[in-house]
Amino acid sequence: MEEKRLLLIVNPFSGKAKMVTTLMAVTQILSDNGFEVTVYPTKKAADATLRAESVKEGEFDRIVVCGGDGTLNEVITGLMRSGVKCKIGYIPAGTLNEWSQGLKIPRSIPEAAKIAAGDKDIRLDIGKFADRYFSYTASFGAFTEVSYSAPQEVKNVLGQAAYFIEGIKSLGNIKPVHLKLECEEKTIEDDFLFGAVSNSMSVGGIVKFKENLVKLNDGFFEVMLIKNPKNILQFQNILDGILRADLNREQIEFFHTKRITITGGRAVPWTLDGEFAPGRDELVIENVPSALWLVSPFGEDTPQNNIESE
Repeated sequence: MEEKRLLLIVNPFSGKAKMVTTLMAVTQILSDNGFEVTVYPTKKAADATLRAESVKEGEFDRIVVCGGDGTLNEVITGLMRSGVKCKIGYIPAGTLNEWSQGLKIPRSIPEAAKIAAGDKDIRLDIGKFADRYFSYTASFGAFTEVSYSAPQEVKNVLGQAAYFIEGIKSLGNIKPVHLKLECEEKTIEDDFLFGAVSNSMSVGGIVKFKENLVKLNDGFFEVMLIKNPKNILQFQNILDGILRADLNREQIEFFHTKRITITGGRAVPWTLDGEFAPGRDELVIENVPSALWLVSPFGEDTPQNNIESE
């Protein structure tokens, strides 16, 4: 029986450089499951995008990404740009691993490798942000810079706490941004502290959504906007709503849409899956339905194709 071909893209700098000690074990697990493994360690930013973009149709039966959410984003971007269709496995080895937590992919690298080598898969939506892509969130405003401003060595030592520390440091510098957002469902123009267009159970490890509000392959984004509070009571109400995952609060807008146009944001920095993206005068974000073919613990037999707790 001919072995299936697998490209293993590894970010050796993700998290606490876990792959330095576990690469052989991962390769053995993938090989034991019938794959001929080609290993590609990334060398610099956007290297995973270039490698994925160079893959030819039919060259590999599967691509497995081992790194953080940013590395996965790079691989997805490369494949979306090239148009090559290939099943993707994900072994989370980053610091936050926010997206994989929502997908119930284990943090144990060997256990995640077993899933990545498995035969269960699900189609997931992908976001298109101008000429770039994101797998789970595009966000601006408060806490947005945390994803890319915390030094890697700090993330490696402190883990998820690094994001909260950097977030607390940024609270005193929060400035509202004035934007106009237009979609089929509504038009909103206001001053905002934070905004996220997402396809995930949480954003930044801080804002968590109730599971009945999110479906990862329905062709819709979840949009959450936090308007600038006019007084301390409104600010406290916003924080309480976020902590309780209660988005039906004054100054919080939450809705679903397939496509949204945002104007007036040239000076507004964004983050795509934890990586920096510059703002634009006019920005279009749209959902690309079922664009990602991801190996998962569940597969298409998941109820309503939603990723839920067992």
